[in-house]
Amino acid sequence: MIKLKNPYAEFKEYQCFGCSPSNPFGLRMEFYKEGDEIVCKWNPDEHFQGFHDILHGGIQSTMMDEIASWVVFVLLDTAGVTYQLSTRFRKPVFLSKGTITIRAKLSKQEKRVAEIEASLYDGENNLCSESHLKYFVMPREKAEKELHFPGKDAFIK
Repeated sequence: MIKLKNPYAEFKEYQCFGCSPSNPFGLRMEFYKEGDEIVCKWNPDEHFQGFHDILHGGIQSTMMDEIASWVVFVLLDTAGVTYQLSTRFRKPVFLSKGTITIRAKLSKQEKRVAEIEASLYDGENNLCSESHLKYFVMPREKAEKELHFPGKDAFIK
């Protein structure tokens, strides 16, 4: 597994809820590349729970949306925006079970639409939720100009 760098973290104004290391209210997700997948290991805090000891479903969907964007950054070498997200919740994610693992990979790409599959596992490696996402992928030049996309090499340490 290769740990990925967050090149946006260098920008003072960068406050992404999903991956900014400086957002005090955010998830502070970190990512790794493993083969054709992007992986995140995340330790939940109790302030992200819905019901007692259960990770809020909206947080689960947000995490899978965030990791999908990193699939676009690193595997497709551009940026994009989510235009469809469908999440299936299979089991509760108990915070007390420890480190959560999220995995995502590209399942299909047609022209400027990338389809991404993401899966979230609890600390006992039980599949708890899955998302199917569609991303509208920007041409690289537009991503560089409008979103300050630095290129996939900036994500590799």
